[in-house]
Amino acid sequence: MEERHLTCIGCPMGCQITVGMDKGEVISVEGNTCKRGDIYARKEVTNPTRIVTSTVTVTGGKRERVSVKTASDIPKSKIFDIMKEINHATTAAPVKIGDVIITDVCGTGVNIVATSNVSVV
Repeated sequence: MEERHLTCIGCPMGCQITVGMDKGEVISVEGNTCKRGDIYARKEVTNPTRIVTSTVTVTGGKRERVSVKTASDIPKSKIFDIMKEINHATTAAPVKIGDVIITDVCGTGVNIVATSNVSVV
């Protein structure tokens, strides 16, 4: 049996979790003090995902960049590809919170959205 050791990020407790696995299947989760820990651990060892945050260049705005994030979590394995696409993106002012900056980033079905406002110069 393989064991994986994680620090849970499902709640502020930060429990030290041990996940027992056999042939890629989760067979036990120990150390969590709440149900969120069990859910987090199972997902983290079988299909890890992340929210990506960054900035995108803005043309014609009072600021040169706008903060952005993925609208939902994406596969952890796609982070570097997504960052390449974000780093090459530009958008024009005005930008409002929630505006879609990149649609379906890297074929994930997830949009990159603005998390701040940038007004026109």
